[in-house]
Amino acid sequence: MKLRILAVGHRPPAWVDDGCREYVRRMPRELPTSIVEIRPEPRGSKTREQLLAAEKARLLAAAPAGQRIVALDERGVDLTSARFAERLDSWMHDGRDTALIIGSADGLDESLIRQADDSIRLSSLTLPHGLARLLLCEQVYRAACILRKHPYHREG
Repeated sequence: MKLRILAVGHRPPAWVDDGCREYVRRMPRELPTSIVEIRPEPRGSKTREQLLAAEKARLLAAAPAGQRIVALDERGVDLTSARFAERLDSWMHDGRDTALIIGSADGLDESLIRQADDSIRLSSLTLPHGLARLLLCEQVYRAACILRKHPYHREG
């Protein structure tokens, strides 16, 4: 299975980029991970719904047909790191490539969230876009470590 993080937004600050690149570099060979930046829709005089619909089209174009879509949404399932690792394990055993989708500052189109195979949330807190991207990269790496019984993750 290949894992792709599709993130709507402009180029993040260097510290976000460096951190994400480091976690992606550490990923095990059996879980190649990449980050794809999706250009946000220019605001102009468009409504929020128009912005999100345009971004939805870009996100779906970047996610090959048949790929599992996992939306990151504030109303998604709240998982512990261990439960996220279990979910990642089930995705890996299914074998289908997976796209984890982070929306823009305005979120994700509601129809995209409904059509997603899964919906998870990173936090009850409101996070800046770059920090959400970095946190997701770290949690994917942590989940891979949990599955490999690597000492990176400590419980207790």
